[in-house]
Amino acid sequence: MVYETYSPEETAQLGRKIAQELKPGSICALSGELGAGKTALAQGIADGLGITEPVCSPTFTIVQVYEGGRMPFYHFDVCRISDLEEMEEIGYEDYFYGNGFTLVEWAELIEGLMPPGHQKITIEKNLEKGFDYRRICVEP
Repeated sequence: MVYETYSPEETAQLGRKIAQELKPGSICALSGELGAGKTALAQGIADGLGITEPVCSPTFTIVQVYEGGRMPFYHFDVCRISDLEEMEEIGYEDYFYGNGFTLVEWAELIEGLMPPGHQKITIEKNLEKGFDYRRICVEP
């Protein structure tokens, strides 16, 4: 499915819509260049899950865990991972195969660890359509 958004709020609103369909154990690979809107989408998903605390990209911590919604939200940003062994050290399997929803930014860097059947979301910018325009492809 392809969506077009024209503001960060519309991107977050799409995230809230996506959250309605999520089930415990769901895993999603989120791709997009820097500034594409990955965090806005993640914030919308968290809001849609009922998480009230602020959500930011876990670039320096690799994973951020949010509780308090209808299920835990495990938010990964693996752009700083240089070796798959680092994911082992973090204990990624506990998150990937846990009772929450796992969102992995830059998942293409750990493609070999992503479980079969995970959802893929790609966000693309197109400055010709406006600074805040985003084309968001959601694959089941």
